[in-house]
Amino acid sequence: MNESNYALLADVVAVFHLAYAATIVVGLVLILYGGIAGWRWVRNRWFRIIHLLMILIVVAEAWAGVTCPLTTLEESLRAKASQPFDGDGFLAGFVHQLLFFDAPWWVFTMCYTACGLLILVSLSFVPPDWSRSERTNRVTN
Repeated sequence: MNESNYALLADVVAVFHLAYAATIVVGLVLILYGGIAGWRWVRNRWFRIIHLLMILIVVAEAWAGVTCPLTTLEESLRAKASQPFDGDGFLAGFVHQLLFFDAPWWVFTMCYTACGLLILVSLSFVPPDWSRSERTNRVTN
């Protein structure tokens, strides 16, 4: 595989990484707003389980001192593309400005933990619909 292919793959990983982080943050905002607005979809149990698992993975990695596998993969691909970690192009630079900040590790750990706690609290304020029968009744009626 040539360097440009590695660079493209690194960009794909960076965009996926941004999408993952955005799903967590935007998901929380939509859950809280949707709870107030009466949106039923924000109570979907699978959406809420997946959303919770996404942040739990991030929090566990942070507390364990593990570098995100997406960051590690992108670094490896950038090295094979002979690029700096923040890439050579507009897309990589833009994504890196949104994802990466120069701060001590504990700042990130606290931010991830606070977000995780907010998501846990949202389970009480906007509880998921755990019942199967309500969903089944809506489909059959």
